[in-house]
Amino acid sequence: MKCIVGLGNPGRNYAKTRHNIGFMAIDELLDRNGWKLDKSKFNGIYALEHFYGDKIILLEPQTYMNLSGECIRPLMDFYDIPIEDLIVIYDDLDLPCGEIRLREKGGHGGHNGIRSMIDHLGTKDFKRIRLGIGRPRGGMAVSDYVLGTFSKDETELVGASVKLAADACDAFLKKPFPEVMTEFNTKA
Repeated sequence: MKCIVGLGNPGRNYAKTRHNIGFMAIDELLDRNGWKLDKSKFNGIYALEHFYGDKIILLEPQTYMNLSGECIRPLMDFYDIPIEDLIVIYDDLDLPCGEIRLREKGGHGGHNGIRSMIDHLGTKDFKRIRLGIGRPRGGMAVSDYVLGTFSKDETELVGASVKLAADACDAFLKKPFPEVMTEFNTKA
């Protein structure tokens, strides 16, 4: 069983913010397959589906970003999902808006959602899709920036990167992750 997690914050106030780009990618996967987040457990909402003969979970933690690991770890334990079958999608300040990068492991890079996952999973060795949101300009605080909405100019770039992330997740369900990384890191 594979688990695809999008990081974000619950609630309408956060729905279109930069920090919720992980949720946007999960929503894209749900929409293109006609699936729904119809299950709730461990302070998360998720879909349990079948795809290419394998069971998958698409998860949006409802713990708020900084506590994401509190949802992800118990769900993985409950469904007995090995760490190598987990992939997480999240926003990255260090990538320009619209770019994506896939990695097999790494540190938290200052991202509190990833920090929480590392703390709760006890490892940095999980697959990631980082979606670029760029850095704030003009002295804006990072917290205000990530909780702000995308500009009109950024919206098209973000839409394309969300679709590309969903395509990468589809590929992850069909072939080894190193091949997926080669394919999608080249496109970005």
